[in-house]
Amino acid sequence: MATKYQDEVKRWQETTLGKVTSRFPERKDKFLTSDGFEQKPIYTPDDVSDEDYMETLGMPGEYPYTRGVQPTMYRGRFWTMRQYAGFADAEESNVRYKMLLEKGQTGLSIAFDLPTQMGYDSDAGLAKGEVGKVGVSICSLKDMETLFDGIPMDKVSTSMTINSTASILLAMYIAVAEKQGVDKSALRGTIQNDLLKEYIARGTYIFPPQASMRIITDLFGYCNTEMPKWNPISISGYHIREAGSTAAQEVGFTIADGIAYVDAAIKAGLDPNKFAGRLSFFFASHNNLLEEVAKFRAARRLWAKVMKERFGATNPKALLLRFHTQTCGCTLTAQQPKNNVVRVAMQALAAVLGGTQSLHTNSMDEALALPSEEAVTLALRTQQLIANESGVADSIDPLAGSYMVESLTDKIQEKAEEYIAKIDEMGGAVAGIEQEYQQKEIHESAYAEQKRIESKEQVVVGVNKFKNTVEEPIPLQRVSGEVETRQVAKLKALRAERDNTKVAETLKAVKTIAKDDSQNVMPAIVEAVKAYATLGEIADTLREVFGTHDQ
Repeated sequence: MATKYQDEVKRWQETTLGKVTSRFPERKDKFLTSDGFEQKPIYTPDDVSDEDYMETLGMPGEYPYTRGVQPTMYRGRFWTMRQYAGFADAEESNVRYKMLLEKGQTGLSIAFDLPTQMGYDSDAGLAKGEVGKVGVSICSLKDMETLFDGIPMDKVSTSMTINSTASILLAMYIAVAEKQGVDKSALRGTIQNDLLKEYIARGTYIFPPQASMRIITDLFGYCNTEMPKWNPISISGYHIREAGSTAAQEVGFTIADGIAYVDAAIKAGLDPNKFAGRLSFFFASHNNLLEEVAKFRAARRLWAKVMKERFGATNPKALLLRFHTQTCGCTLTAQQPKNNVVRVAMQALAAVLGGTQSLHTNSMDEALALPSEEAVTLALRTQQLIANESGVADSIDPLAGSYMVESLTDKIQEKAEEYIAKIDEMGGAVAGIEQEYQQKEIHESAYAEQKRIESKEQVVVGVNKFKNTVEEPIPLQRVSGEVETRQVAKLKALRAERDNTKVAETLKAVKTIAKDDSQNVMPAIVEAVKAYATLGEIADTLREVFGTHDQ
């Protein structure tokens, strides 16, 4: 590390800075990032390795992709603007999607309710009280047909946040597209399909890890041959960060999961030069703007290195870390909810400065309820303002060369690589999960952050400082209990009118193929969906084969 400016910085600290600091004792002496990296009062070229500076920085659209995955980035086109939406039943969510598209949203992002995520129909005992509450309820192809009624699937890119039942929901999406006359090869979008992070941070898993990996790689293989424009996984750091991880943990654990998926796909006979170009990632954007910018740049550079050096990928597309970003839900507060508008704007700005490919901005009321139409419109407008009025999209990687940003980028990459090396020693991401390594690391980070908040070392405006004596109420979106009654009635009618013999035949085929590791289960699931087998029936069939995971 160069020390050309060391004497000058020391002189400045002892004279100018020292005199000024003594006048402002209310500010603490140390400022730390989420990973405990000390934020220096001033950064110089000494903080960036000048020997390989341009090599590690590179140019946009060129290895190691620190500066962006596309040569033009936002000078060519803006990121895809998505708003994560879905509530109640398919009819109500369809209205919300059309409203968002009319207001300028450029891609759909679907939220499913917990029963759908966990593989239960709306009339299952475990679904009671949860139908349509945190997302849209989808039980069968009928619901999916309604969800996309009047929405041209050949023109809209769709992201579906679904994991344990990802194969079933993608099958439904394919079937609806066919009914619209759109071949699956023309569909664009992403299915989350990331089960490893469910075991680490979120909990909506069904099957044991090895069985989940089988289903995931089957979906990889199917999309590789049948859906060339579709991203078969969104490897998610978002939920890892929401659970309390630091920035470097988010990058390290997410890349480790990505390594596990690539390993599994290669073992299943897939070529990384062909399938890796369709892998996508999903990150959170937290409050520390410059740390987040550095995090995104570090993740992009690290993944390119992993794909090139570990897996020997030669196709440039296989080296690209393309990612969706969501502003951080865990930072939103029920107290003074209008403050969340500012938090979201800062986080969205960090995502854009960090080079995201698509973005969802949370709504100010999400700490209290599902987003209202007014709140979700304002969240979308936040993206549109950044894109069209801030000027930050007019230059590619505008913070490149900032001594602080480049230093943080290096540090986050180095720390993430330490986590990956530790996970490698354990035998990989699945083994690490089974030993609860990632979970424990996240729990410790979350606990440390909560202690900082409670001691007021870390300020949360409106919560532990600058409180209001009286909270101003805001209108909230509510889901009626009638949604569950309607969904149960629709299921009863479906089971009475469909060809139940055909349903039984297709479910039997799913079971037979699921027992045979040499076959891909996706085509059988597609046929079951087309026969109007329900999500719960297909999931139960797979439970019979694979069992369930208890943790």
